[in-house]
Amino acid sequence: IVTVNCARLLKADHHATNGVVHVIDKVIATTTNSIQQIIETEESLDTLRTAVAASDLSSLLESEGQYTLLAPTNEAFEKIPRETLNRILGDPEALRDLLNHHILKSAMCAEAIIAGLTMETLEGTTLDVGCSGEELTLNGKPIIANKDVLATNGVVHFVNELLIPDSAKTLFELAQESEVSKSTEFFRQAGLSSHLT
Repeated sequence: IVTVNCARLLKADHHATNGVVHVIDKVIATTTNSIQQIIETEESLDTLRTAVAASDLSSLLESEGQYTLLAPTNEAFEKIPRETLNRILGDPEALRDLLNHHILKSAMCAEAIIAGLTMETLEGTTLDVGCSGEELTLNGKPIIANKDVLATNGVVHFVNELLIPDSAKTLFELAQESEVSKSTEFFRQAGLSSHLT
């Protein structure tokens, strides 16, 4: 699938006497803001703006290049426990891993994303892309709230759930989501859960 500023290419290579015509399905609007400028002006990304500033990623997101930012909205940050959020925001390394897990190494418009695709993030992790009816899914969840916000250095898709990589989780959080969840309960009963958190 070929896209032009996130418009799908419908018919290519119509030759004319004075050039060539490609038919697309949208009007292409002027794009003047970088990904960083979109973060700074969008009200629904207030928490993300704070996190980006704290992690020193601003310069990357306003630099030349082509990236895809899966931008967690304020709603996405509000869905995780306050204690977990404060821990990540207070840990520069975990915060950077979290944000890099939301940035893809190339610009990917929604039209060009197909089910079964695996995309690599800046953190070096992967995200699985699929479909649920007409909706795109990330790691099996239909969490894309707004897609194809164009920037001069890529594209932004707003997501309403946080994608937390393993590197930003405590041992306790990892264990709760795995086959050893019963063991973590024994640690808690033994008064040792502080070692896992």
